[in-house]
Amino acid sequence: MRWLVSLVVLFWSAALARDQLDAYVDATELPVLVHATSPEVRDRNGVLLRAYMVDGGLWRMDLSPDQVDPLFYKMLVAYEDKRFYRHSGVDLVATARAFGQAVRHGRIVSGASTLTMQVARLLEDGSTGKWAGKLRQMRLALALERRLSKQEILALYLRIAPYGGNIEGLRAASLAWLGKEPTRLTPAEAALLVSLPQAPESRRPDRHPEAAKFARDRVLMRMQGAGVIDMEAALAGQRDPAPKGRQPVPQIAPHLADRAVALGPGRHDLTLDAEVQRGLETLVAQHMSGRDPRLSMAIVLADHQTGEILASVGSPHYADTQGQGFVDMTQAIRSPGSTLKPLVYGLAFDRGLAHPETLILDTPVQFGRYAPQNFDGLFRGEISVRKALQLSLNIPVIRLTDALGPAHVMAGLKRASVDAQLQGGAPGLALSLGGVGVTLQDMVQLYAAVARGGVAVPLRWTRANPKHPTQRVLSEAVAWQVGNILAGLSPPPTAGPAGRVAYKTGTSYGHRDAWALGWDGQFVAGVWIGRPDGTPVPGAFGGSDAAPVLFQTLERARISPVPLPPPPPETLLISRAQLPTALQSFGPREKAPALQVTFPPDGARLALEAGGIPVKIRGGVPPYSLLVDGAVSASGLRRAEFFAPVQGRGFSTLSVIDALGNSGRVSIELR
Repeated sequence: MRWLVSLVVLFWSAALARDQLDAYVDATELPVLVHATSPEVRDRNGVLLRAYMVDGGLWRMDLSPDQVDPLFYKMLVAYEDKRFYRHSGVDLVATARAFGQAVRHGRIVSGASTLTMQVARLLEDGSTGKWAGKLRQMRLALALERRLSKQEILALYLRIAPYGGNIEGLRAASLAWLGKEPTRLTPAEAALLVSLPQAPESRRPDRHPEAAKFARDRVLMRMQGAGVIDMEAALAGQRDPAPKGRQPVPQIAPHLADRAVALGPGRHDLTLDAEVQRGLETLVAQHMSGRDPRLSMAIVLADHQTGEILASVGSPHYADTQGQGFVDMTQAIRSPGSTLKPLVYGLAFDRGLAHPETLILDTPVQFGRYAPQNFDGLFRGEISVRKALQLSLNIPVIRLTDALGPAHVMAGLKRASVDAQLQGGAPGLALSLGGVGVTLQDMVQLYAAVARGGVAVPLRWTRANPKHPTQRVLSEAVAWQVGNILAGLSPPPTAGPAGRVAYKTGTSYGHRDAWALGWDGQFVAGVWIGRPDGTPVPGAFGGSDAAPVLFQTLERARISPVPLPPPPPETLLISRAQLPTALQSFGPREKAPALQVTFPPDGARLALEAGGIPVKIRGGVPPYSLLVDGAVSASGLRRAEFFAPVQGRGFSTLSVIDALGNSGRVSIELR
């Protein structure tokens, strides 16, 4: 009580010397009024995706007046400082009242601290118990009132008030204890947030839930008595369950948030959609549940009309160490497998080398020492370019790459703003089969260019990014042709009602990467599955593993299917027979290599085996037919190795005939 008497005497004495008091207050040196706030990353609609602690491990978040429910302001002022808008920092009426009560009861019954004095104490982290500290708070409060508006003083309080543990400020408290922004609060929620700063540690809801509830309920009844809320609202608020734990701070799109914060402090507004992002993070986690924990998955979803990334999932679990979840696999350099083939075909169409209905040879071929093989080891002979792309055959696309020149393919990637990484020097023919390093985001950008009519728009994930000039990668008609071919693929068996989607899958050498990329009339997406360390994943295929997730991704991005666009007027939609002669078949007609039966050799003596006689051939054009002693034994053979079902001992003649009528023959003796 002694300190209160002393303070009253001091301030009333000072009031008698107004000029001296003004000079005393004006000479007050203010502490630092600007405090670091948690860096924040938000989505396109302002939804908090992720926040980071400030130095010292504190959660202190920026807050503007319009982010606070008006009810909270009313409760705070009515409970803490009802004459806040009328006094000049020190409430002399409250001081006199507190003095009278102390004299009457022989002890301190109520305090006289104003909100401005509380701000002064918090700014200097001062004590409230000693008269010297109280005097300093009064002086600083008077100075604050002269230099700041009431709204600015309230804003300071709401930013630095303690709310228990490492939580400072109303917004961090609302997110931590209520799991929501303070924009809309119930009376019970507002009352809790009003009560906590008076005893932040002894009322912490996670450690002392009963004390927190008691303090909240007391505020509710005081507010009813003050006319801020009615009795019904007060009683209903008391019945509301009080929080008993701490809510986690949102951690949505953690990889992209890390990239944003690395650009600098403050608030970062991204192009992401929080709802879509959360849905795809859940999709990835569910799809990878129960699988090899060393596996990872990544997804990028964008609007190919604007170039804005709507979702980016870098791994199934950000904090997982076994699967290296901290690695953002949307940015990892990987082999794209067959997913570059649509670009090669598009470039060939634009150069007048082929048309979707052009016939191209899928036969054994060799370029120097390089002899490409199809993934399944089969040869299909003469086939349309459309079918060759849909079947993802290797030999036809290598023939086109050879005609284009690998440097022309690299130039196409560059126009699409794809930063393709080569291990060696000049690009080779294997470039078109995945012999280059790219990121998932870059591949989505490439497919976005095709989806957008052949015009590349660099993908953007932050609203602060300047818009880059567009570049044409393919002509509009050719881009539509490529999409039309890919839209002819059957969707995965597990795909839902996704509408018509143009998509391509790919599997890199050694099953290290499984890919699926595709688009509809508005959205483009890419899915990657593999191990971050680059080791093989036996049995992983883009078609079976990544494609179903691609279709689910596009389904979650939209309310209803978005149709693919119609063909541009200049698109050449004719049959092969109507094509110019030069486009009916790709390249000069090649003379097929002579058909030879390399095993068994002519005149060989072999032991009869139950499975038949192994036959190996070289050259010719598939499919092949096998004749044993003049009778057709098998037809439609596409591999260069097979078994001849020869039965019985003695001499036999084996004949093989290719699709062009060429033949090879050997005679053998079975013993």
